[in-house]
Amino acid sequence: MSIRLRCRVLVLAAAGALMIGASQPMAAGSGSRLKDIATLQGVSPVPMVGYGLVVGLNKTGDKRQTIFSTQTLANMLSRFGIAVSAEEMKVENIAAVIVTAELSPYQRNGARVDVVASSIGDARSLQGGTLLPTSLRGPNGDMVALAQGPLSLGGFGGGSGGTSVQVNHLTVGRIPGGAIVQSIPNLPMPTSGVLTFALREPDYSTASRVALAINAHLGTPAARALDPGNISVQVPARFQESVPELMAQLESLQIETDAVARVVINERTGTVVVGGSVRIGAAAVAHGNLSVRITTRLTASQPAPFSSGETVVVPNSRVDVQEGTAKLITMPDGTTLDAVASALNALGASPRDIIAILQALKAAGALRAEIVIL
Repeated sequence: MSIRLRCRVLVLAAAGALMIGASQPMAAGSGSRLKDIATLQGVSPVPMVGYGLVVGLNKTGDKRQTIFSTQTLANMLSRFGIAVSAEEMKVENIAAVIVTAELSPYQRNGARVDVVASSIGDARSLQGGTLLPTSLRGPNGDMVALAQGPLSLGGFGGGSGGTSVQVNHLTVGRIPGGAIVQSIPNLPMPTSGVLTFALREPDYSTASRVALAINAHLGTPAARALDPGNISVQVPARFQESVPELMAQLESLQIETDAVARVVINERTGTVVVGGSVRIGAAAVAHGNLSVRITTRLTASQPAPFSSGETVVVPNSRVDVQEGTAKLITMPDGTTLDAVASALNALGASPRDIIAILQALKAAGALRAEIVIL
């Protein structure tokens, strides 16, 4: 048996200098299309949900404690003139599911929509199942689409008892194009002469750049930033009757986006993601480690011949101490992401060491970024 104790020594000295002059803008990300960073207000997808039944399972469906699945089957059979009490049913090849989908605001009657069926009972697998016709309803309760078809799970399972195998998740399935739109909801479409774009990531700089790009393209001051997340556009007279053409032109505009400098940390998995806008103030980092290894070996102690002693087990412990060579690396003011990565790699730091170093840099005031812990 061995026990490892690991300690880190971080020596940080923050210089307190500004990382970038106030007159210089923050490093911006690469250009993105307007359609990738903003959406048109007043037009949004419609979520749909329904309750259905999956049949054709190979004894992997709901058990008797899930009473609503057999009750659903009994109700369905009664519509075909077959009267069977739900209490008398003993089936294992059905499963009750919740079916969800999302309808685009521009889809019309007859369009096909992908659906997802998720088990709500105690079914072990939906593998090989077929979804019976299921009504999908919108937020107002009206039926919007009808879903049915065989499920695709993207995995498989087999065996029983102590010998079984399972690949991926088996209680959620997908039906590509499994729902047919029956009645489109009454969606409010922009009818006035003003369009409003909503940024997915609100930011003052990005909103201002969007307005400038639209005005430069149209040649008129038609766009203005209302706040960090919304930009209004006055539809020019030449596009009053052809708003889709205006949207086609605006969607492809290249926008130089900006964002808050962030460092995202997931300590459960040891994942560290450092944004490109992160800067480090002047600091010095020393990283070392001390490893203590205790090894215990059990040996048997035999008594002398013809004595009244007993054989006993005696533990023999050995302690080894190893101290890694500490390294000191200095980082000048305004250090970029590439330099930080190179410095930490030179220290031989593991992801969990990097997490500790970044948190210590933040505490020392040398890290000019927001730390987000997942």
